[in-house]
Amino acid sequence: MMENKNTTWEELRKHIDLTPEEEAEIDFKVELMGKLIETRKAKGLTQEETAKISGLKQSFIARLEKDAKRALQVDTLLKILLPLGYKIEIVPIKKTRRKPA
Repeated sequence: MMENKNTTWEELRKHIDLTPEEEAEIDFKVELMGKLIETRKAKGLTQEETAKISGLKQSFIARLEKDAKRALQVDTLLKILLPLGYKIEIVPIKKTRRKPA
């Protein structure tokens, strides 16, 4: 395993054996959290303000933003998304081929 603290996810994933499902789940969670943070900041909201409009605690929002692999229930996700003006949408997966190791 690599010991560099600045290792990117792309570099790290080359060194761990993940199933396609595990890799898709990690990618989804990382993309989701990135989008939530981006949306919150684009609307000029602090974590505290986001917590207030979603009915959650600021500490929960902070932990969620810090730990992208944290499990997130759909109802909790909706509590955050709806006040920000977003919804969940299911779309087809774009087929890409994994590069051989």
